[in-house]
Amino acid sequence: MDDNVFALQMQEITKVFPGVIANDHISLECKKGEVLGLLGENGAGKTTLMNVLYGLYQPDGGRILVNGKEVKITSPSEAIQYGIGMVHQHFKLVDTLTALENIVLGMPDQKQFLDLGPARERLLNLCKEYELYVEPDTEVWKLPVGQQQWIEILKALYRNAQILVLDEPTAVLTPSESDQLCRAIKKLTKEGRSVVFISHKLREVMEITDNVTVIRDGKYIGTIATKDSDQIKLAKMMVGRPISIERREREPNKNPEPVLVMKDVDAKDDRGIPALKNFNLTVHAGEIVGVAGVDGNGQRELAECIVGLRKATSGLIKVKGKEITDVVADPSFIGYIPEDRQKTGLVMDFSVADNLIIKECGKAPYANKNILNLGAIKKHAKEMAKKYNVKTPSEAVKVKTLSGGNQQKVVIARELDPEPVLDIAAHPTRGLDLGAVTNVHDILMKERNRGAAVLFISAELQEIMALSDRIIVLYRGEIMGDVDGETADTIKIGQMMLGQTMEAEDEK
Repeated sequence: MDDNVFALQMQEITKVFPGVIANDHISLECKKGEVLGLLGENGAGKTTLMNVLYGLYQPDGGRILVNGKEVKITSPSEAIQYGIGMVHQHFKLVDTLTALENIVLGMPDQKQFLDLGPARERLLNLCKEYELYVEPDTEVWKLPVGQQQWIEILKALYRNAQILVLDEPTAVLTPSESDQLCRAIKKLTKEGRSVVFISHKLREVMEITDNVTVIRDGKYIGTIATKDSDQIKLAKMMVGRPISIERREREPNKNPEPVLVMKDVDAKDDRGIPALKNFNLTVHAGEIVGVAGVDGNGQRELAECIVGLRKATSGLIKVKGKEITDVVADPSFIGYIPEDRQKTGLVMDFSVADNLIIKECGKAPYANKNILNLGAIKKHAKEMAKKYNVKTPSEAVKVKTLSGGNQQKVVIARELDPEPVLDIAAHPTRGLDLGAVTNVHDILMKERNRGAAVLFISAELQEIMALSDRIIVLYRGEIMGDVDGETADTIKIGQMMLGQTMEAEDEK
């Protein structure tokens, strides 16, 4: 076949880090106007491979061809010159700058004074053309996470990327935003651009890709035409066995005493807008309460009020009868898996071992009179890595060198291993592969069965229904309904997610 039909070819790419072969002679090809799915478990080497393409890493072997010509890409700026744009799983935005300033940041400009007028006009045209609307003059930290994702994509399009790498682009998006992104991708490919689409959501992969390349443990497994595949086949290629999310069997709750009690709680978001309104909730021991709702309807503020990271403007919060309103949670009392593992859950420049003991670093056996016991810290890290299947070359490496899924396992190990009475799990499976998702579900179910109260926040309705004993539905900071997990109806929950109360639905 004529190489010129390929926008991108990566041939026999090898990348080695100390103690691990991240990419072992991996090849992939993406045609012009094609969406190529790239699948693999967390730590399989997908992001490393794309970082090689984008010039963030230099390969130890293999070659890259763009439009049939071999190229050597030594930096992201060179990748951009070759028409390659990359949207990273974890945003590379400057929070204190506006959307427009982030988009033009790093663009060459010979003018002495920055004139944002033409840039604003071009950005607005791109927003309209691809239906990815952002507020140009609003600081990034004030924008919903969906708009932050649009900024990253528009930044690549602003630079006229012809090959667009999207690394887990829907992990932070609502279902409607995911559909919006799919429409934009289809428009891009009609223009002849190529897209490498990394995702763990197999339904989206089946819907939007033309071909799928699967890698496992750093090795190439195969490439298959999407029309000749299905979700079960792809899952088996990824993990070596069939996997699906289905409702779990659960043990009877023998001691359903109240653990978390919230009464008439009000709270505001970062912009000063009411995020929780007259919020009342009780979570019992041995119970998983799922929190459903379109992202941005008070879920983050709910979790942060409970653990003391955000002050409630009114109301009362108790755990096991002890008032904790506006008090930072006792780390042995409450386990907290935050929605953003990198910004809130981990210290990225600390080692895996240090992150695992960071809540207990001043206590025995990890310290004695403010002197760290390095042997005990190392032993603990090895035990946790084995218990929670954290794939790491060593407990001494910086946690930022791990894949996103293995970073999440570090957070989960630290927060849940002390066996707290209350677990707050905010989007704990975001960005994880199917195998890792199943593992997290197993852990949360074990927490429930040992008697912990679990508040489970997720944008994935399927997993909420699979795990929850009860489901509450949030809309603009208010509970639209509280339903039994066993008999929950997806259509009714969907209606409540759009603002219809359960009482209003029952009256029909």
